[in-house]
Amino acid sequence: MLDPKRLRSDASAVAAQLARRGFVFDLERFNRLESQRKQLQTETEALQADRNAGSKRIGQAKAKGEDVSPIFADMERIKAQLVGNEAALTALQVDFDDFAGSLPNVPHASVPDGKSEDDNVEVRRWGTPRASEAAKDHADLGEALGLMDFAAAAKLTGARFTVLRGGLARLHRALGQFMLDVHVNEHGYEELYVPYMVNGDSMRGTGQLPKFGEDLFSVPLGGFRATRQSGIESGVEYVRGTLGGTQAIFEPKEPWYLIPTAEVPVTNLLRDEILDAANLPKKWVAHTPCFRAEAGSAGRDTRGMIRQHQFEKVELVMATTPEASYAAHEELTSHAENILKKLELPFRTVVLCTGDMGANAAKTYDIEVWLPSQNRYREISSCSNFEDFQARRMLARYRNPETKKTELLHTLNGSGLAVGRTLVAILENYQNADGSITVPTALHNYMGGVERIG
Repeated sequence: MLDPKRLRSDASAVAAQLARRGFVFDLERFNRLESQRKQLQTETEALQADRNAGSKRIGQAKAKGEDVSPIFADMERIKAQLVGNEAALTALQVDFDDFAGSLPNVPHASVPDGKSEDDNVEVRRWGTPRASEAAKDHADLGEALGLMDFAAAAKLTGARFTVLRGGLARLHRALGQFMLDVHVNEHGYEELYVPYMVNGDSMRGTGQLPKFGEDLFSVPLGGFRATRQSGIESGVEYVRGTLGGTQAIFEPKEPWYLIPTAEVPVTNLLRDEILDAANLPKKWVAHTPCFRAEAGSAGRDTRGMIRQHQFEKVELVMATTPEASYAAHEELTSHAENILKKLELPFRTVVLCTGDMGANAAKTYDIEVWLPSQNRYREISSCSNFEDFQARRMLARYRNPETKKTELLHTLNGSGLAVGRTLVAILENYQNADGSITVPTALHNYMGGVERIG
């Protein structure tokens, strides 16, 4: 969420910056909300002054033995108006929060202008792409080996799921462990294990709600048919019922959500926290499954493992001071790149243009790995600096040792890497003429010495 003070000080400048994204800032609606707010606040302050003056008049009238009933009647009128104004201000704040919550982040000055991925700017390449002639698609390779089964997954669940068997299942597991070990042992991240389901506050904290609700899987809870008693316990609203004669707490009134990325639970560890600056930066890594409805991707990458409803990622999350966040962004991106270097997979890194960047990010690097069957680079990691956009929603702060005041953190994250897409890249870049797959040297120990699959 953008700083309301920034909006109020120069909404036109914010509108111009958001226009770089192709976003149309509703200046008329903003000015209307601001005008109503200022009018209500002015009226409320005047009424509060009248109330205070009335209290003094009552004391003075009583001292003189005068009738105070007219003053009391006037005070009741003022009280009723104040109650009405407070309700109007509360409703207006809801409208303002809805408006502010719909605004994307302001792009950093270094982000190139553009409308689509065609306008992204390459910043570096590493490795030599393998020739694409006669290169087979990862799905053909996996199915020919009998180790990648889309039909079985469709029977179990539906489209865009995969069953991996034998050597490929082991390679998939090895990749996650390898990535974690590199990020913990070489890059200094703290490993976390986090819930795979989160509440609505967590989704709102990192900006998935309300804007991207259609891409989320929610978890309906309850199903008990019993007398219910509402309440609050440990800060969580619940309803209480009986199951088999035993009291049980169940069904939060807001659904839980399957996480679309570990960014959500990990970053929300900062929610409502004030960190000591001496403990910054925070560097966390977590390996989790990710669940996405992919509502806006109909017809895209329907074949194979490129775009699925369930996949795994090793996620990197950092939190630091505003002064250090862009150096941290470069560092985090290099850590994700390092995994591809160790696996000897050719890649390139691009900075996303304003029109291709996610709504929450101020700046994003995409790392794209070479896929021979497509004769192109494909995204395998996005590394973003959100500045204080997420932190403002979450009230994620640190105490500035110089001013002794609390300030908003800057949050960053990136995939280090997407496990399934890394598996895809290995299959295609390490395929052999006989259909077998050479295991990258960096994974030999994780594969128990196995050097070839198939």
